[in-house]
Amino acid sequence: MPTGKPYVVWFKDVDQDDVSLIGEKGANLGETTQAGFPVPNGFIVTAQAYFYVLDHNQLRPKITSILKSIDVLDTVKLRAASRKVKNIIKRAEIPPELADEIIKHYRRLGKGHSESLVAIRSQATAEDLPDPSFVGRQETVFNVKGTANVIDSIRDAWASLFEPRAIFYRERKGFDHFNVGIAVPIQKMVQSQVSGVMFTVDPVTEDKSTLIIEAVWGLSEMIAQKTVTPDRYTVEKKTGKTLKKFITEQKVQHARIGGKKIRVTVPKSKQKKPKLTKKQIKEIAKLGDKIQQHYFFPQQIEWAMEKGKIHILQTRPMERKSKTQKLGRAVAKSLRTILKGDPASPGISSGKVRIIHSAREIGKIKKGDVLVTTMTTPNFVPAMRKVAAIVTDKGGQTSHAAIISRELGISCVVGTSRATKKLKTGQMITVNGKTGEIFDGTLPPTKIKTMTKTTEPQKIETTRRTATRIYVNLGEPDLAREVAARNVDGVGLLRAEFMIAQIGIHPKKMIRDGKKMRFVSKLADGLETFCRAFNPRPIIYRTTDFKTNEYRNLTGGKAYEPEEENPSIGYRGAFRYIADEAVFDLELMAIKKVRNKAGLKNLWLMIPFVRTVKELIAVKRIVASHGLTRSPSFKFWMMVEIPSNVILLEEFIDAGIDGVSVGTNDLIMLLLGVDRDNEEVAPLFDGRNPAVLWALERIIRIAHEKGVTSSVCGQAPSIYPDLTEKLVAWGITSVSVSPDMIEQTREIVYQAELHRTKETQGKTWQK
Repeated sequence: MPTGKPYVVWFKDVDQDDVSLIGEKGANLGETTQAGFPVPNGFIVTAQAYFYVLDHNQLRPKITSILKSIDVLDTVKLRAASRKVKNIIKRAEIPPELADEIIKHYRRLGKGHSESLVAIRSQATAEDLPDPSFVGRQETVFNVKGTANVIDSIRDAWASLFEPRAIFYRERKGFDHFNVGIAVPIQKMVQSQVSGVMFTVDPVTEDKSTLIIEAVWGLSEMIAQKTVTPDRYTVEKKTGKTLKKFITEQKVQHARIGGKKIRVTVPKSKQKKPKLTKKQIKEIAKLGDKIQQHYFFPQQIEWAMEKGKIHILQTRPMERKSKTQKLGRAVAKSLRTILKGDPASPGISSGKVRIIHSAREIGKIKKGDVLVTTMTTPNFVPAMRKVAAIVTDKGGQTSHAAIISRELGISCVVGTSRATKKLKTGQMITVNGKTGEIFDGTLPPTKIKTMTKTTEPQKIETTRRTATRIYVNLGEPDLAREVAARNVDGVGLLRAEFMIAQIGIHPKKMIRDGKKMRFVSKLADGLETFCRAFNPRPIIYRTTDFKTNEYRNLTGGKAYEPEEENPSIGYRGAFRYIADEAVFDLELMAIKKVRNKAGLKNLWLMIPFVRTVKELIAVKRIVASHGLTRSPSFKFWMMVEIPSNVILLEEFIDAGIDGVSVGTNDLIMLLLGVDRDNEEVAPLFDGRNPAVLWALERIIRIAHEKGVTSSVCGQAPSIYPDLTEKLVAWGITSVSVSPDMIEQTREIVYQAELHRTKETQGKTWQK
């Protein structure tokens, strides 16, 4: 066997310095073992072993040949290529000396025989990649037994590097497939009576003084597979006192009987009992606090209890160690604050100021600039895609700049009042989108660099399942594949503005110039990108809701758009489709093309800003005239964003719709009489105002009574987590949030559903 880096290592012999060889999971297992924590014994087949097998079987040229000319946007071909690559890896010969080394370690783990039950994990290793989480599935297989099964499971782990989404990610990012390795930790199974997960900081409230313990009866698969609802204990770190308990009834568990894992009934005497005693809770919490102190960072810890002894199965950071957090402290200490506004999209970026006063000047923007303007509109989108940060004079957290920045993942500060006057074109500044601060100058390159995508989604628990669907608000086709790979149930609001801005020409001008089919084709291409990425998950397309001032900025727009004093309540939405059917027809033609010619039936339709029931009926007739009729595969939704929608909701539903989605941005503005783009009255724009809460509860209740789905697609759920909890308690069907809030919202909804289940059970017992 070639010499150099080791191929198989024991946990006790590695630590955080060996991440490139054994991955984060292996490094954490080694680190916690060396630190004296009760980790079940195990070993790691290193990334070097994976590369050795590739070279021994001469697989690199074969894999390169398969992937050489693949179009990763062609899902069918991508999956076929993935299968071919995975098959040759699964059939690859493991050199005898490497196989012997693995078997020797496995037998030593079982004290001389090969019948130990082990968990086989996998962890990508990629020194130069910014997001190794995309390079493989990184699954865990429990209860593997016997040398042959262990070897096969290791091959499966190696093959997982070439799952379709992993190939897609590396190809689109321009990464070499062979710069990525994979390490395989193999750990002795604990035959637990109780198992669970611990968060050393509350993952919802981020309260650092408390930690959360979840627990189920039986083996740890029940937690990993989310097949039962766990007990949940909130513990005060300082005292070890249990502050809150949420006890669930558990009727089944996984157990190991006669050498086999089976699903068994939990004894009736235990089904409604707490899984942990006060003493055990305190002991587990103490371990969690010590592990966090060891790593100096909040941890998500898998634990198990066997015969009263606690074992630590795995620990990892609750969220990726953020460059943004470190830079934020460095910036605040080193640079002078020159301006402050409303934080709109988190992240820290540096760049050269480029002040522009209208969309006509976006050609001046260069990659890495900081865009400074009075206020953005959809016509700014091409420039927004390449800047390092955005700063505006006007607007709040629901302004166009804020919404689009969060989607693109660029730092943004809005509502500064005087950025265009205070800052100078060419000036070097640093923008902290989390605090709303703008600093003069930048730190040395060794400490800070321009970050075009600084938002890092919180890694809480990406495999949560919730009854309430978690949708995402999107509009940028280039983000479709990346976002679709996350734990999201579909697109709850697909905005047309990115696609229309890329076309750049007013649709009526294109009709006049005989280019209407070009408009249809380009819009259909954008829609198809989303539908293919998320298929079969639904894509709820909101037809264009450009206001007249936004349409005027498109090429040729001034010839067709009136000037309005208040476009927000002017010529827009459903009324526009009726008054100007020709433009609406183009959208419907694009939808029909995607659904019928491309065969993507996951594309649904949603109509915005419908003032009257009469308007809704008229729009439905236009839609039906294009052969688009309601069916199980084609849902027709209506936005609820005007007080008349709330007041007359029963009548709107009776007119024939499948679902409603609340546009909180406009609804809050019109209910409270507050201009959402005016920073002077920004404090009054509150989604938790009693009038807004009353309207939301009424919408959800009536939708439920009428048998239609209810959703919220405005920014409120992203901004107010406590509001999301209320929506779930009222029984909302889905919430749709910005991409940066997917994981956090899933966790909030998950916890809210737990509390709702408890309350329902309580009422049932009372009966």
